Amino acid sequence: MLKQFNSRLISALEIVTAGGLSLFWLAFFTVGLAPENAPPCYFAYEHSFPLPDGLLAILLLVAGILLMLNKPWGIKLSLVAAGSLVFLGLVDFSFNIQNGIYMTSTVDLVLNAFINVWCVGFGIAIAVLIGGQPVA
Repeated sequence: MLKQFNSRLISALEIVTAGGLSLFWLAFFTVGLAPENAPPCYFAYEHSFPLPDGLLAILLLVAGILLMLNKPWGIKLSLVAAGSLVFLGLVDFSFNIQNGIYMTSTVDLVLNAFINVWCVGFGIAIAVLIGGQPVA
């Protein structure tokens, strides 16, 4: 099985990431995280993400808990979540760069760049660290 330290760290970060996704959408719909000069397609694009992000948050939460408990499904679900995180980060990066979202303000640059780098980086880290583990 995965080294205990890596397993605990990855599972904890999966659970924190699930919480972060949930908090992002809570803030998006309550506080309003949209850029000041958002392009016309921005809201149509963003409103297509709550369902898949919600399912990804649930997947990360379940994977994190199962991984913490050393259950084989924790590894399997973590790998599915890894691919989902990389895809999410790259799609969001592509939209943001094509529509100038990073340039609307420093806050948008920092927030969106952090989210995109975290999703891609953490997804790759999960895949690399867990990918070679035997699954029962």
